[in-house]
Amino acid sequence: MSDNSGVVKGAILMLALGEEGASEVMKFLGPKEVQKLGAAMTSMKSIAQNEVETVLHDFNQIADQNSSLGVDSDDYIRSVLTKALGDDKASSLLNRILGGGGDSSGIESLKWMDPESVADLVHNEHPQTIATILVHLERDQACDVLNNFTERLRNDVLLRIATLSGVQPTALRELNDVMAKLLSGNDVMKKQVMGGINVAADILNFMGGDNESSAMEHLKNYDPDMAQQIMDQMFVFENILDIEDRGIQLLLREVQSDSLIIALKGASEEMREKIFKNMSQRAAEMMKEDLESKGPVRLSEVEAQQKEILVIVRRLADEGQISLGAKGEEAYV
Repeated sequence: MSDNSGVVKGAILMLALGEEGASEVMKFLGPKEVQKLGAAMTSMKSIAQNEVETVLHDFNQIADQNSSLGVDSDDYIRSVLTKALGDDKASSLLNRILGGGGDSSGIESLKWMDPESVADLVHNEHPQTIATILVHLERDQACDVLNNFTERLRNDVLLRIATLSGVQPTALRELNDVMAKLLSGNDVMKKQVMGGINVAADILNFMGGDNESSAMEHLKNYDPDMAQQIMDQMFVFENILDIEDRGIQLLLREVQSDSLIIALKGASEEMREKIFKNMSQRAAEMMKEDLESKGPVRLSEVEAQQKEILVIVRRLADEGQISLGAKGEEAYV
């Protein structure tokens, strides 16, 4: 198996553990992790014995190395995560794993629901309430929920997300009451930093098309300076030009050729050349031929494939594998 990613290794380990063992492990994973592992496990038709032995050997080594660690390691975890992720990301993660996330248990349960169901559940609530809920969700899920709203509600909620500076524990309790969830926690917990310019930009990155244009217009009418700040934070397909060549090569390993061809139909010549020069000469020539022979493609389809590639870009960036440098009406390209 050529893919040696942590997800694949984790899937092999889950299969090796058997039903009971794997189910016990998955109880401690979040929705995204379960989905990734599940997809990897179902795609495995056969696994060579030596691959299983390698994964188990690596797991045993890691377990042996960590077996002597003490349980009072909060300070150590905090230090390591802050160094690895930076203050903002580390703070958000630490709030969840070191006891700061209890007040949002009801909201956390929404992460397991499909976006349509979440939208149906919350669309009659006050827009400020909806905004506070959505900032707790993964950005792509929040975007999908917004896309299920009316244009007026979607724009109102996104504006409130952009101007949201934090969520008090008492507000989280009220949200859990709305969803009929029990809550534990205390009022003296530090306010969690949620929402703001970066969150709004991240959600808009997943949106695209008419919805994105309408939302940006609404934001500009409310506060032009804030709208510009959001646009400055958004990472769009052409920003891939700012990624170094090694990062492009890592990206190309994870993108399907069919998806890349459609995405490049709407890309600049400079972008195409950036991609071609990071392929083998034979692969680049084949890609150029496929692009030339490909007929007209709807702009919405091009944007959809570009968004899928941007999801991979952001994942690779979050994993530290690449560094990031410093979007209608139906059309054909």
